[in-house]
Amino acid sequence: MAGLSHDPVRWAILGTAGIAHRTFLPSLAAVGRGVATVVAGRDQARTERFAAENGVERAVIGYERALDDPEVDAVYVPLPNSMHAKWTIAALEAGKAVLCEKPLCFTAAETRDVLAAANKSGMPLWEAIAFLFRSQTDRLLELIAKGAIGEVREIQSAFHFTIQPGDIRLDPDLAGGALADVGCYPIRLARLIFDDEATGVRASSRLSDDGVDLETWGIVDFPRDRRLLFSSSFSKAYDTTTRILGTEGELRVSRPFAGLPVDTIELRGTDDSVVVEHAVGDDPQFAGVIGHIHEVLLDGASPRHLAVDDALGSAAIIDAIRRSAATAPEPVS
Repeated sequence: MAGLSHDPVRWAILGTAGIAHRTFLPSLAAVGRGVATVVAGRDQARTERFAAENGVERAVIGYERALDDPEVDAVYVPLPNSMHAKWTIAALEAGKAVLCEKPLCFTAAETRDVLAAANKSGMPLWEAIAFLFRSQTDRLLELIAKGAIGEVREIQSAFHFTIQPGDIRLDPDLAGGALADVGCYPIRLARLIFDDEATGVRASSRLSDDGVDLETWGIVDFPRDRRLLFSSSFSKAYDTTTRILGTEGELRVSRPFAGLPVDTIELRGTDDSVVVEHAVGDDPQFAGVIGHIHEVLLDGASPRHLAVDDALGSAAIIDAIRRSAATAPEPVS
């Protein structure tokens, strides 16, 4: 796409979510070539405080005002899951590039609607799965491509942490749940590594009294007898350890989704050899994806990992996992 006629990229943030000030804004500052022009909220005092504390130029009340602003080029959507589809479509229709928090949508049907809006508008849309743009992921793919562990047969991946009562991710009206919030990460990693789409799932969940999944776990089958064994949880100690098992060894990654410089990739051979390396730079978590978006918007670079190419496969798997988890498991006699 043709680049913008001005530099820097002018961003709007919809809402005052914690991830916006903890992750998005520090990454934007580190990358450069972009500025937080406006934050839009529903509570005036809170929105103005967010702007003042985080160096955002202006605070406005009402998300529409940010989308109608001609001085906004791109929109970051960190709203609750239940609001992603509506406001992402609105931003695309307003002619803005969009970075929407994961999951892009709660269901595959919603995802199709959003992707149709992206195609119709011609504006680029990304789902904020930042590990796709990080050096650690590049290194994993490089090791796999050169045959360091032979043919990949199985991925074992977890994303666990604990949350407190009252967290919005436990609210069924806001499309909460562990599968949507963090189960999407192992699923996207498996699709990336296998470079293929799933063929079937088997899954179970543990639900809250409100019907939100506190834990979901299962198996996702891929062509050629390959599989993902995944576990997502809101009630276990923090863990994102991932094992990638091949015919000639395995890769163990301590934090593949939001790695820090202390995190490691271990290459374990069939001869019991172990090679440990650190493949994570000290750049903030969203630096890679924001830097890429700036290159697309300012320099006309070819976009990578657009939602229209990436998002539906994961959404379809998550829908299938929910259907499978709703079926009673076969009893053992």
